[in-house]
Amino acid sequence: MSLDVLVADDEPPALHDLAALLRADDRVGVVRTARNGAEALRILETGVVQAAFLDIHMPGMSGFDLARAFARLRARPAIVFVTADDAGAVAAFDLDAVDYVLKPVRVERLKRAIGRAVEAAAEAAGGARAGGPEAAATEGDAETIPVTVGSTTRMVRRSDVRWVQAQGDYSRLRTAGGDHLVRVPLSELAERWAHAGFIRVHRSYLVHRDAIVEVRLSGPAPTVGLAEIELPVSRRLVPAVREALLPRPGRGQV
Repeated sequence: MSLDVLVADDEPPALHDLAALLRADDRVGVVRTARNGAEALRILETGVVQAAFLDIHMPGMSGFDLARAFARLRARPAIVFVTADDAGAVAAFDLDAVDYVLKPVRVERLKRAIGRAVEAAAEAAGGARAGGPEAAATEGDAETIPVTVGSTTRMVRRSDVRWVQAQGDYSRLRTAGGDHLVRVPLSELAERWAHAGFIRVHRSYLVHRDAIVEVRLSGPAPTVGLAEIELPVSRRLVPAVREALLPRPGRGQV
């Protein structure tokens, strides 16, 4: 699909350069530009965009404020933050941004962000056509989590996470492609992701139910088995885990 996009940045050179890079990508259609949040909202009153590339620090209304305002729109654009601020990734997580690109913008890095915006916009469009609770769940699967790898911030899809391990005030996300440390406590992820199939099995572990291939809840050491690891189940959580998994047959010995 072709994206119509909005770019908001209060610095004219940065605004011009980013708009030019986006126009050069064949996945991007119309590019609208705004020098502040109020102007961006006025632009959206005249038409719909599928993605918004936002600077964070703008006078009056910040990029975060603008993203919160977008959440009230009937057709919410996929949000990509483009900023020199390398400390805002956790806040971007709370706003469901699909990517977080640091300035100066590199062409290849921007191309990846556009790809993620295209995927998110396609999922949102599919959900809108289907309608109903299942569509809402599909749209929610597009949630991403910003993680820092060296000097780069990457976005990891929640749907790629198989299990999560608590590490103090941090959580380590385990995916098929590796693991990523994020500054979000496990208790918060457990609450936020319960509707998406994640089950708290232990004070230190959160597991996606579809990753579980074996369950052993009887005996002195209850566990859940994944293809790659066996995780302990807290005795006090056995009833909740049993209730969550019993409706799905074929999970092993319960």
